[in-house]
Amino acid sequence: MKKIIFTLVCAVLFSVPAFAQDINSRGDNIIGEYLSIKDGSKSKIRISKASNGTYTAQVFWVENPLDKNGNKRKDVKNPNKSLRNVDVDKIVLIKGLKYDADDKEWGDTDIYDPTGGKIYSVDIKFKDSKTLEVYGNIWGIGKTVYWTRIEE
Repeated sequence: MKKIIFTLVCAVLFSVPAFAQDINSRGDNIIGEYLSIKDGSKSKIRISKASNGTYTAQVFWVENPLDKNGNKRKDVKNPNKSLRNVDVDKIVLIKGLKYDADDKEWGDTDIYDPTGGKIYSVDIKFKDSKTLEVYGNIWGIGKTVYWTRIEE
């Protein structure tokens, strides 16, 4: 009986990392919609595949889209002045995201953080079947945030 319980416990413990590894094994698995909560603010992000085979992440919903005057908030902190008039629910966070089949993760591009107006190098992988681990860094100093897949 102890052997059966031990076997079941081991199967459960070792299947979770194996499943996370499996979901990271195909580039298109990243395509979908995700919920992000940063500093208490919620936003929804859609990751899609571009015609060149890379991936793009774009905000399509924010919890508080209006400013104190009732106007749509804009991307006022964007370092690219020509993008400062973009609505907060249309901001492109990532362009040109590439899948690395050897490392089983996505990266080789930057992520834009509209809350601070900063651009970071990004690496992304699945923590589990529903959670993306998004790691952004500048000069080796970084932060990890988690995006949760929105079930349809």
